[in-house]
Parts: sequence; structure tokens; C-alpha cells
Amino acid sequence: MEIPEKMRAMVLDKPRQPLHLELVPVPHPLPHQILIRIHTCGVCRTDLHIVDGELSDPKLPLIPGHEIVGTVVERGAQVDRFKMGDRVGVPWLGYTDGTCRYCLRGQENLCDHPVFTGYTIDGGYAEYAVADPRYCFPLPASYSDAHVAPLLCAGLIGYRTFRLAGDSVENLGIYGFGAAAHLIAQLAVYQGKRVYAFTRPGDTETQAFARRLGAVWAGDSTQPPPELLDAALIFAPVGPLMIQALRVTAKGGTVVSGGIHMSEIPPFSYDSLWGERVLRSVANLTRRDGEEFLALAPKVPIKTEVRVLPLAQANEALDYMRRGELEGAAVLQISEEPSHST
Repeated sequence: MEIPEKMRAMVLDKPRQPLHLELVPVPHPLPHQILIRIHTCGVCRTDLHIVDGELSDPKLPLIPGHEIVGTVVERGAQVDRFKMGDRVGVPWLGYTDGTCRYCLRGQENLCDHPVFTGYTIDGGYAEYAVADPRYCFPLPASYSDAHVAPLLCAGLIGYRTFRLAGDSVENLGIYGFGAAAHLIAQLAVYQGKRVYAFTRPGDTETQAFARRLGAVWAGDSTQPPPELLDAALIFAPVGPLMIQALRVTAKGGTVVSGGIHMSEIPPFSYDSLWGERVLRSVANLTRRDGEEFLALAPKVPIKTEVRVLPLAQANEALDYMRRGELEGAAVLQISEEPSHST
């Protein structure tokens, strides 16, 4: 196919300002990169943190977006992974140095010199993007372009958060029942765990949604569950939830924050932590997380609930997320490529 000189993109000039639609040059891949024609791009809470200025020092101007689904339309001279026309997914982690102490011990998610898609390099709120193929993923054929996009961050970070809660969990609490939670709840139910869903006070619609996905209980985040939790996953960027969850977690249990940004965590008494309870965070993802989760998702199968909007409505998608009005995830439809079967 002929690649145009210009493309449509939603651009962030300054934090705390709306994105604007602009015609910008199509990027040219470096020798180690591929050029992707983007079909869809999921809208992630991390995008919202960047736009709202809660994550510092983004590349500016910036094209956000790191749940990219598209096809390879050009390859750099050094690329030997993926063929022309292959459908690929581009996640948040865009590059690691491979030489720092963290990379050398298998913790590339903590790399000292990383590159992040849609944050330190341009991302997927556009018609084309370049990416390092070593950090891209082949995608399960059973998912459409719109439905596979949320797996690339909500799914991958959710999976890492879930995995770090431990293997012996029976009662699992999930706080903040949005994009990541609705995917990981399905995986937890598939594995035989009892899921307790916590939502904003009064959000009965989301509570009903959680029950439809298999939660044994759903209620306000201010309420205690009917049983103590073995672990809790925190997907809402609300610091006090960390302590609320800790207080209803059994001895030896773990509370894991899956967010890249969190409001201030209030002081708490030591007896909330005592009993070998663990309070921990998740940072980024590894390629192993992606490979494992994308192989597992179609076996469950994990079903994504999506609201699809055109590229020009990226600000509206972010507004839905700000107001907590999404059941599942928002996805931007960017090209008119034929969708894969669901």
C-alpha cells in the first residue's frame, strides 16, 4: 500500500489541555523499527494521567496511546521479526536498555533507561506509529481489532497485578471496577477464585456488571466484604483505598496497587499491616507478562466490553473515564481495516 506523507493525529501540546486533531508527518521507521498502520487504539487511565498532568515530563508535543492494534506496512533494514501485513499489538513498554542491573536480572519493567509508548515517544492516537518489533506482540486471531486493544495495557498490567497477589488466593478483592478489573475478574473466576468487587459508593450499575462477570459480592468501596480477603487489587488511583483494603485483608495477605499514579496514601496504624500482610506496587510490564497473558486470554476466554469512538472523539473518551462512565474500556477506531472475527 502507498504510505501518505501526512496523517491525522490527536496531539497533546500541554498537560491539562484538550487534545487537538492535527495533520502531522507520517513517521519513518529507523533500521530497527517497523511502521504500523493503526486500526484501533485503546484509551487507558495512564493516558488520562498524562493529559491531566499527573505524570510528569511527557514528551511534548505528544501523541498519546499505548494499546495499539495495527498492521505492519514498512520494516527497517535490520528488522527480522514480523512480516508485512502482520497484525501486531504495541504496549506501554516500548524499549529497555538490556544492560542495567534490572534488565540483567529479569526485571525489565524496572529498567533504568526505558522508553514508553505514548509518553516518552509518540503513541497510537494517530493513523500510523513506529515501534520496536522486539517489544510488540502477535495478537490472538479470535479477537477483533477493537476488542483486543484493551488487553494490551488494562489486560497486561491487570495480569501482572493479579500475578503478584500470589498463587494461594481464594478470596480476591478488586477495587475500581474499570477496564483492568473487568478483564482480570474473568481470569480470577476462571481459576476458581471468589471475586469481591468494590466500586464508587452508589454505583449500582457497575456492581451489577461485576456480578454478571462472576463476582460473588459487589458493593461500595466503603463497605467491608462478608469475608476477609486473601488479596486485594487496587485499580482506582485513590490512596485511601490501599488502607481500606489492608484492613479487610487476612493475615499473610497482599494488597497490590496496579496503577502508575496514586493519590496520597493516608497514615495508618501498624496493626493494619501487622500479621505479615504485604503492601506493594506494580510498575510497567515485562514481555513475559504479555506473552503469558495473550496466550491465556483466548483460553478463558476473556471478553472485553468496549465503547468504540472515532479518533476525533479522543477527548470525549477521556471525559467518560474521568467521570467513571465507562462499563469496560473505550477504544478509538482509527482506520477502516476489516475487523478480525470475535
